[in-house]
Amino acid sequence: MRITFSCQNTNAEPWLQGFRDVLPGVEINEWVSGASMADYAVVWAPSQSLFDEQLKLRGIFNIGAGVDALMRLRLPPAAQLVRLNDAGMAVQMAEYVCHAVTRHFREFDGYAKDIALQNWTFRKPKLRVDFPVGVMGLGVLGSRVAQALKQFEFPVRGWSRKAQNIDGVTCFSGNDELVTFLRGTRILVCLLPLTPETENILNADNLSCLMPQGYLINVARGAHLVEKDLCSLIDNGVLSGATLDVFRTEPLPKNHFFWEHPKITITPHTSARTLRQDTIAQIAEKILAMERGEFVPGVVVKTRGY
Repeated sequence: MRITFSCQNTNAEPWLQGFRDVLPGVEINEWVSGASMADYAVVWAPSQSLFDEQLKLRGIFNIGAGVDALMRLRLPPAAQLVRLNDAGMAVQMAEYVCHAVTRHFREFDGYAKDIALQNWTFRKPKLRVDFPVGVMGLGVLGSRVAQALKQFEFPVRGWSRKAQNIDGVTCFSGNDELVTFLRGTRILVCLLPLTPETENILNADNLSCLMPQGYLINVARGAHLVEKDLCSLIDNGVLSGATLDVFRTEPLPKNHFFWEHPKITITPHTSARTLRQDTIAQIAEKILAMERGEFVPGVVVKTRGY
């Protein structure tokens, strides 16, 4: 079995050794142009030239949850594209979103500003019933986030392409129910896969449907958000603010208006990072299942993009 490894901005050696440890006898090397044909590829942001040369790939394994960048490349038609199901990211995402929700709900940013000025202040407690949280995207990560939010006793709503059923979560699905979902949501969390249908879904029309003083948390992809629409809605008092972990251009350019906006909190795409050992174990298990001709979870349906 031959595996080629091509992950940008990644120290390859710990990954290569990790795969050798769990797949004894496997031949795995970092990809270079002209390398021998491989059976499988482990990738993150690879070049098109990898797939132009590696025409005999049976499987392409992405070390992240989102495969939108790969869907823009010309992939070998016979190769299955496989995404991670979790690999330690779901609990990180739940931590991040719950922190962002409670930080907004409890007005901790306001307290931080007061403390910086040595002002000892109090704010009137708010009612959770007035702050329903809506999660867009109910896959592995979105479902875990929705379940975590329930523990804080917020009303939790969910919206997905296809109908889902999550205990304690009011679920909506399809374009016909999107506006109904948004109108009952005050804090909106985006965890959708990026596809042609979901690009720019966080636009002025949709964000304006949120309850008064709505708040956005985007931890999916930067291309979901129309950035100028968000700033306009915040500046005009329609929305109260946003927490953003993903951006159209990463790293975020130095002169971008998000850096200085007082009502936008940004983090450097760190809501859920890939955990190497968990990822290696999951990919190795899927490769072995593929070798045995068994069902492989996480295979991307290329026509829908996830």
